[in-house]
Amino acid sequence: MYKALFFDIDGTLVSFTTHAVPESTLQAIHQARLNGVKVFICTGRPLQFINNLQGVEYDGMVCATGSLCLDDEGNTIFQKSIAKEDVERLLTLLSTNPIPFLAISKQHIYGFNTHQPVVSEVMASLNVQLPTLLPIEETTHDDILQLIGFFTAEEETRMMNEILPHCVAARWHPSFSDVISSGVGKDAGIDHIIRHYGIDLSETVGIGDGGNDIPMLRHAALGIAMDNASDVVKSHANYITTHVDDNGIYNALRHFHII
Repeated sequence: MYKALFFDIDGTLVSFTTHAVPESTLQAIHQARLNGVKVFICTGRPLQFINNLQGVEYDGMVCATGSLCLDDEGNTIFQKSIAKEDVERLLTLLSTNPIPFLAISKQHIYGFNTHQPVVSEVMASLNVQLPTLLPIEETTHDDILQLIGFFTAEEETRMMNEILPHCVAARWHPSFSDVISSGVGKDAGIDHIIRHYGIDLSETVGIGDGGNDIPMLRHAALGIAMDNASDVVKSHANYITTHVDDNGIYNALRHFHII
């Protein structure tokens, strides 16, 4: 019997077309919780970017790709920041190389060269309005949970090996990559949540559509990919449900008799 559902947000809970949660998804989650199943958000979005879960009932959250895990009252279960030396190397790089970057702590968002069109395009696709950003140089005084770097997949290997060696990249968009501390991810986030709630891994379901969902799909007892996921993501899932805009969550939970 499955006791815990872990949902990605963008392309899984939330439609990229409407930027809203389908009504069938809200109904499915409500029924699952009535049936005694716990529901958790498991997203690459930092806490400050989670603005699109209106009406969704949930019992906790894995955010910033596993760097921050919260219980149902918003209390921190787990938190891991990026190594200070990696942040310092990044600041040195940015002093001569204008790569757009966001650096995010639990409370603050720092930015560098974020007026570039690529940043505006990505934020618009996520329906996120960036707040006034603090200068990225001030990150040395904070615990940074996640970096969002607007570099290409081709540039990623050098960036991670030379500048951010204590981090891993979790890319789910061609224009940017989420960067988090090594040992962190959606799979590890699941472990922190279920340990807190006394749930066994064999009782978990992970549902997603992006590249950063692959660790979750492989780690959960049952990995479900949305039909709008890429073929690579689908290859790591146990089951493919329908598109996010075609009642994908509802159909999956019905298929496995969770509702």
